Amino acid sequence: MATAAEPIVSPSKTRVGWIGTGVMGRFMCAHIINAGYSLTVFNRTLAKAQPLVDLGAHLANSPLAVASQSDVVFTIVGYPSDVRSVLLDPTSGALAGLRSGGVLVDMTTSEPSLAIEIATAAAAKGCASIDAPVSGGDRGAKNATLAIFAGGDETVVQRLNPLFALLGKVNYMGSPGRGQFAKLANQITIASTMVGLVEGMVYAHKAGLDVGLFLNAISTGAAGSKSLDLHGPRILKRDFEPGFYVHHFVKDLGICLKECQNLGLALPGLALAQQLYLSLKAHGEGNLGTQAVILALERLNNVTLEAASAPAT
Repeated sequence: MATAAEPIVSPSKTRVGWIGTGVMGRFMCAHIINAGYSLTVFNRTLAKAQPLVDLGAHLANSPLAVASQSDVVFTIVGYPSDVRSVLLDPTSGALAGLRSGGVLVDMTTSEPSLAIEIATAAAAKGCASIDAPVSGGDRGAKNATLAIFAGGDETVVQRLNPLFALLGKVNYMGSPGRGQFAKLANQITIASTMVGLVEGMVYAHKAGLDVGLFLNAISTGAAGSKSLDLHGPRILKRDFEPGFYVHHFVKDLGICLKECQNLGLALPGLALAQQLYLSLKAHGEGNLGTQAVILALERLNNVTLEAASAPAT
């Protein structure tokens, strides 16, 4: 049973704050507004928050201002340095404005050690913090089918389930930082999957196959994957709009490699994928979507998939 300090989460009783209304955050916020919750938002680029204000969200001028008007504050920003700034800055951060009993929910892919630091700081103020990074990209955010990896107090995660359920499926992974570790393992899995997908496409193209027919043929077999379903068609259309930015993926894979060093792990597939994505950044392609890794493979092999090759004989 919920206590006075732990009210039942509902639109009539729970004020929600949101920091970061970019590619994914804008869709996630819309689900919360549409469910009837009062939502206060902050984004460094005000224009990115305007569509949500048009839907009924309140606009705040700082993370602290968001938290002072909220019971639960979600964040989904770019880098660990951004997480630290918007949550822990003593003069403008959300924790400084959060009342006792409030909850921070960081959905940014960030460092496990920072998640533990935030949880410790929140607890010292009588608040709670959940690290809850997500997987599913812009489509998952739009369709409310995100996989959410939660670390922290399990009772708090359960209490927030009405909000998590508006965004996707929450998976409790353990103590503070465990949500981040799970997301990093998720990114490691995706990284090598993406390299395998584009290598298969380049090979099929070079062999003279119709790459669209090839993708359709393998999609229902053992090579089928969500990465193939989501990114294969985008690559064929030369659609490199970001569902997830290359430069954010490079950040994620860098955190993974740092944690591998801490754990004494050798993951050569992860290291290879990180190098290919770094090459995209070197070519000024950091603002493209992760499916743009095809460009790195095309450059390595001096081919372009959109240029039809002669059938193999």
